[in-house]
Amino acid sequence: MRLLSLIFVVFCSLSLAQSNLKINKQEYFETQGLNVMVFHDYYPDGHQTGVTIIQNGNRIAANGDLRLEAAPGQWSPVPVVGKRIVNLVENEISVSLSYPDSSKDRKGFNPIVYPDLTLKYNVRVKCVDTTIKIFVDLEKPLDKEWIGKVGFNIELFPGEYFGKSYIMDNKQGIFPQQVNGPSYYDTEHKLQITPLAEGKNLIVAPENENNKLVFQSNNNLILLDGRGEHNNGWFIVRSLVLPNKTKDAVELTITPSIKPNYIYSPVVQVSQVGYHPNQSKIAVIEQDKYDTSVQTIKLYKFSSIGNKELITSDTPKLWGGFIRYKYYQFDFSKVNDEGIYLIEYGKYTTSPFQISKEVFARHVWQPTLEYFLPVQMCHMRVNDRYKVWHGLCHEDDALMAPTDTIHFDGYEQGKSTLTKYKSGEHVPNLNVGGWHDAGDYDLRIESQAATVYSLALAYEEFNVTYDETTINQNSKLVEMHQPDGTPDILQQIEHGLISIVNGYNSLGRLYRGIICPTLRQYTLLGDGINMTDGKIFSDSNKDIEDDRLVFTEENPWRELYVAGTLAGTARAIKNYNPQLSSECIKIAKTIWGNYNSEKYFKSFVAIELFLTTGEAEYKNYILNYISTEKQIINNAWLLGRALPLLKDENYNSLVNSVLGKLKTEIENQQNENPYGVPYKPDIWGAGWSIQEFGVKQYFLNKSFPNLFPKDNLLKALNFVLGTHPGNNTSSFASGVGVNSLIVAYGVNRDEWSYIPGGVGSGTAIIRPDFPELKVWPYFWQQAEYVMGGGACDFMFLVLAANSILNN
Repeated sequence: MRLLSLIFVVFCSLSLAQSNLKINKQEYFETQGLNVMVFHDYYPDGHQTGVTIIQNGNRIAANGDLRLEAAPGQWSPVPVVGKRIVNLVENEISVSLSYPDSSKDRKGFNPIVYPDLTLKYNVRVKCVDTTIKIFVDLEKPLDKEWIGKVGFNIELFPGEYFGKSYIMDNKQGIFPQQVNGPSYYDTEHKLQITPLAEGKNLIVAPENENNKLVFQSNNNLILLDGRGEHNNGWFIVRSLVLPNKTKDAVELTITPSIKPNYIYSPVVQVSQVGYHPNQSKIAVIEQDKYDTSVQTIKLYKFSSIGNKELITSDTPKLWGGFIRYKYYQFDFSKVNDEGIYLIEYGKYTTSPFQISKEVFARHVWQPTLEYFLPVQMCHMRVNDRYKVWHGLCHEDDALMAPTDTIHFDGYEQGKSTLTKYKSGEHVPNLNVGGWHDAGDYDLRIESQAATVYSLALAYEEFNVTYDETTINQNSKLVEMHQPDGTPDILQQIEHGLISIVNGYNSLGRLYRGIICPTLRQYTLLGDGINMTDGKIFSDSNKDIEDDRLVFTEENPWRELYVAGTLAGTARAIKNYNPQLSSECIKIAKTIWGNYNSEKYFKSFVAIELFLTTGEAEYKNYILNYISTEKQIINNAWLLGRALPLLKDENYNSLVNSVLGKLKTEIENQQNENPYGVPYKPDIWGAGWSIQEFGVKQYFLNKSFPNLFPKDNLLKALNFVLGTHPGNNTSSFASGVGVNSLIVAYGVNRDEWSYIPGGVGSGTAIIRPDFPELKVWPYFWQQAEYVMGGGACDFMFLVLAANSILNN
C-alpha cells in the first residue's frame, strides 16, 4: 500500500499539468487549478451532486442538473441517476437521468411527493481547453404545461460570493449578505422570488480570480437567491429548457478563472488543543501532488517572556498519496517540555498549541457536559445566566402516530400502532426527559440510548463528579453555571433514562421516535418552545393539532441494542436512582427474553446483563454463542471487561487466540492514510465513527495492552481535534481548541453560531477525492451536532486520554 502511494506521488509530481481540462483516472475533468465533477456525488439535498466546479482549490459551484423548481429545497423532486458514460476520445462525460425516482416517490427515508411528470434526459459535459460546455438532451419535448418550469440549475456557494459583484449583460449588482425581497405568488399561488438579474451573459465575481465564472446560454439566464425560499439555499444560475426541442434543449457554457500554474498551498495539521508530554506528536503536512518542493519544518516554543525560540527543525518524511494530495509527517514526540508551541512550514504557520500534563484536564471535555447536553435537554427550560437557550418545550407530548404513515423524516408507522393506543390518541408520561436529536428537535430511541450508555461508561471508568449545572426534574428547570451539589453526568443519565423508561411503561414497548407532524414545525430555527403550544390535543381541547407524534416499530435489532444500553447504564445510576436502575434491568431482561431465536445475536445484551447481574443465563450465552471468530472480533472491546468475571480459562484462551487477527485488521486500516485511523471518506464526515473507534480502542488497550496500544485512541482524538484532511484544520468540537467549529449545524444555526461542546461530523469528501469543511451553518453532513455518540464519545475519549496519560 505504501509503495503504491509513493509511486502515485512520484507519477503526479513528474506529470506536468496540462493547460486543458482532461478526464483523469478518477473520471473527472482536471487541469492544474480546476476540477469538474459530473455526478460523482449522490446527495442533492446537501448541495452535493450533479456538475460540480472546484476552482483554485475551492468548491464554488455544485448541483448542476435539470430541476423542476427555480429554487428547490430538501424535499423537492430530484431525478434518478442512470448510466454514466465517459468518452475519453471526445473528452465528454454524459449521464442519463429521469423523473420521477420511484424509490423516493412517497416512500423511503425522506419521501418526496413527485408531480405527474415523466421526464427522461441526458446531461452531457464536454470540456474544450478550460471552457465547460453543458448540454441537456431530452427524450421528447416538454409537455406544454411544463414549459417555463423546467430548467438547468447550477448553484453557487453563498459563502464565496457574499459582497462580491455580478454583471448581467450591461447591468450590475452585489450578492447580498442576507436574502432580500421582493417575493411574489405566481398564477398557481406558489411563492416565487424575484430574480437578482436576467439576461444573456453573466459574470460573477469579476474582481476575484478565485471565484470568477462567466456564463452564457442558448436561452435567457436567471440569477436567483435560493435563500428566498429556503434558509439553506444557495445562489442559483438557471437556464430554462427551450420549448419544442430535444437535442441541446439547454446549452450552457461556463468559463472559469484559473490561476496560472496553480499550486495548493501546504497545510500543517495539528491538534488544536495540544499534546500531553508523554503522547506521540505527529504533525501531518498536506501538499499539492504537483508541488515538488520539500521545505524545512520548524518547531518553535514561546519563552516565559513571550519570545519565539526555535526548538527543532527537520525535513518532514514523505508518507505518500492519499485522496488527492501527497502527505508528509513531522514527528516531534521527543519534545516534552511544557509550554506553548507552533509550527512553521514555508509560509504556513499553525495556531499555537500547548504541551502540558493538564492539556486534557480542563476546557476540553467539560463544554459537552456543561453546555451541549443541557442545551439539548427536552421538556425543560434551560437558563444560562442572562440567556435562555430555550423555554419549557413539548409539554404536550405525544399523540400516537397514525397507522400506514411514512413521515417526511423517515419514521414509519405500519398497519398497527403496536400498543393499546389508537392513532391520534394522547400517550401520557412522554413529556419528560430526553434530548433533542441533532438540529431538528426529535427524540430517536437509539440516540437517547447511545447517549445514556456513553455517559454511563464515562462515569463508570473515570468517576466523573463534575458539577456545574442545576437540574430540577420537578420544576423542569435547568440553570447552567450554577452547581447544585450533584454530579451533572448522573443527572444527565437520569434525564435520558426517564424518556426511555417512561416511554416503555406507557406504550408497553420502546418508542421508535417522537417528532413533530408538519414540515413547517420540523424546519423550525429557533426556540423549541415555539414548535407546539404545550396544550394536549383532545376532543375537549381542539385549539390546534400541533402535538408531536410518537412512532413505534417492530425492529429486534434496535430493541436489543437499547436493551444492552439499559443493562449497562443501570450500573452507573444504581446508587443515585435505585428504582430507575431496577427498571432498566427489568426492561433489558424483558427484551432479551422476547427474542429467543438464534438468528438474533444478543451478544451486546448478554455481556452487559452479565456485567450488571452476574447471572448464569448470560454467562452461559457468552460462553456458548460468542464463540466464533467473527463474534469474538465484533465484541472484543466488550469481552475484555467480562473475561475476569467469567473465570473460564478455555474461553479466555479462545478469545486471545483470535485477537491477533483483529490487531492486524486495525493496523491495515491505519496504514491506509497518514492519520492512523480507519477512514473511508464519503459524503458525510467520518468524525463520529472515528470517535467510536477510539472509545473501543480504550477498552481494548485496557484489557489487552500488549496487543492494542494507547496510541490508537490518541490518534482518533487528534483527528477530531484538528489532524484531519483539508485546509480547514478546525477542531470538530465547538469551542474546544484554538480553532473550532464555531459556525455549526445546531438549533441556533441560523444565527451563524454554535453550542460549546457539540461535535460535528467534520470534514466531508466531495467525491471522489476532495476534502471539504466549509464555514457554513447548513451543512448537516459536515457540521451537524447529534445525540447518540457524537459529543459523548468525544467526551469519553478526552477523559480516557487524560486518564491513561496521567495514570
